[in-house]
Amino acid sequence: MKSFSVFTILLACNLYTFNAYADKQLSPLIDKIWQYELSVSPISATRQGVHTYDDKLSDISPAALAIQNKQYRLFMADLLKIDQAQLNQTEQITLLMQKYRLQNYIDQYQFNAHYMPLTSESSFHSALAFLPRTSRFDSKLDYDNYLSRLEQFPEYFKQQIRWMRKGIDIGFVQSKAVLEGFDSSVLAFIHDEPEASVFYGPFLEIENSLSGTDKEAVIKRAKTIINKHVYGAYQTFYDFLTSEYLPKSKRDIAAATWPKGREYYQNRSNYYTTTTMPVEEIHQLGLSEVQRIRNEMQQIVDELKFDGDINQFIEYLRTEPKFYAKTAEELLKEAAYIAKKVDAKLPQLFRTLPRTPYGVQPVPENIAPKYTTGRYISPSRDNQPGYYWVNTYALDKRPLYALTALTLHEAVPGHHLQISLAQEMDDLPEVRRYTYISAFGEGWGLYSEFLGKEVGMYEDLYDEFGRLSYEMWRACRLVVDTGMHLKGWTRQQAIDYMLENTALSEHNVKTEIDRYISWPAQALSYKIGELTIKRLREQAEIQLGEKFNLRDFHDAVLEHGSIPLSVLEKNIEQFIEQQ
Repeated sequence: MKSFSVFTILLACNLYTFNAYADKQLSPLIDKIWQYELSVSPISATRQGVHTYDDKLSDISPAALAIQNKQYRLFMADLLKIDQAQLNQTEQITLLMQKYRLQNYIDQYQFNAHYMPLTSESSFHSALAFLPRTSRFDSKLDYDNYLSRLEQFPEYFKQQIRWMRKGIDIGFVQSKAVLEGFDSSVLAFIHDEPEASVFYGPFLEIENSLSGTDKEAVIKRAKTIINKHVYGAYQTFYDFLTSEYLPKSKRDIAAATWPKGREYYQNRSNYYTTTTMPVEEIHQLGLSEVQRIRNEMQQIVDELKFDGDINQFIEYLRTEPKFYAKTAEELLKEAAYIAKKVDAKLPQLFRTLPRTPYGVQPVPENIAPKYTTGRYISPSRDNQPGYYWVNTYALDKRPLYALTALTLHEAVPGHHLQISLAQEMDDLPEVRRYTYISAFGEGWGLYSEFLGKEVGMYEDLYDEFGRLSYEMWRACRLVVDTGMHLKGWTRQQAIDYMLENTALSEHNVKTEIDRYISWPAQALSYKIGELTIKRLREQAEIQLGEKFNLRDFHDAVLEHGSIPLSVLEKNIEQFIEQQ
């Protein structure tokens, strides 16, 4: 697979040459842009430990977003004036990463992405549920700031609804097929008593920070705000969804039918994969990968001497009770056990390991029914761990034979290891430490599943089949995502294709297909990234021969944080030369 990336082109172009500016202005400009981003995204600021805006939510009014777009364009113009030839390697990557980030803001605004602030599994209403986890509660001021944010819910929800109405007006709305039951996820935030709200959680432990009259006053205010402002905002959103949005949701599933839909899909593909691969090329790559992996799966079926073909074997896996946990606790304990086993394998694979620990938790009940099977949640502050989320909803759809691959991907050596290492690179600017590039991060996660094979994590052929099924899952994404959005595939056609080629349960398949419909092109990043990392490793093994060291290679892949694939290619070429 060879494709010229937009990021390679940016690196090659020196349209403006101001040598002195390059040396002296890059770092202050990068910091200025970051501070501006935090000012317009207060919750992100809180997550990064900046507490200047702890009492605010984002202003997403038309005037505010127009000003932001103008400012991002001005920042981009300043970045383009910098002569990158005068920068060292680290500074060049920083410049490139900042352009990547700004260009996405500009593109999203141009394509009116803010008209549709929801996917099949999440929305702004569920994102706010992280506030109790990410906010600081060390003083009365902290509680007051938190409550000020809760008071702003009604206006914030109204701003989102205004944009969604604009989406209805121009036909930029989510597909009806993926929104079945979505209203229930909103209703789950509305209760009869304030104490039942997820937003009341911080007040259950308030005695650790406050006492006496301060405590009583804050609790009384919290109950009033939750009853009036929080529940009122969610009720308004629920009413809008059920009476306006859902009835006018899109009847087809293709991004191609949105305004500028084909252009938008290619733009999202470029963003998530960090390449300019044409969609048809991605589709064909997916088809070839599916066939290759299916052949490997057939070999396992043959080795097990199963009486039937591969599809009968998959059906056996889906229906045999011994492959499924009986309780949520059993599933979580098994995930934690696997995680600890792989922890002990890490020194075989890496010289550098992160300081930050991680825990294992279930996906929250209010989002679990339509949520993916597992996910990594980054630390919200430097005194907190990361978390590997395991979905314990519908236990008969969460096969144990796939749990090892899932754990390797979401925890270590996958997302937790990669993201934590990046965030712990204190010598890099924040834009480098906290920007997540899907092709790199998800490609690394899928590659990490493969690494489990090399250190003996797949203990029997069923586990190995589970790994192949997960790899097949990502290969199928290339086919069904492009198929549904640009090639006229139906939702059922995509579901059938996934059921035919993976060992995922039907529930998981439907959840995943709806995710791809509502989040165009993101699913393309996994396989594109993994194939790139594997290709670069093979290149290093061939060229270095006996000098190749796997731990050194992995450190070289991860040493610059999350980066575009074109930058990774250059870094590994340098690594090979240096060895």
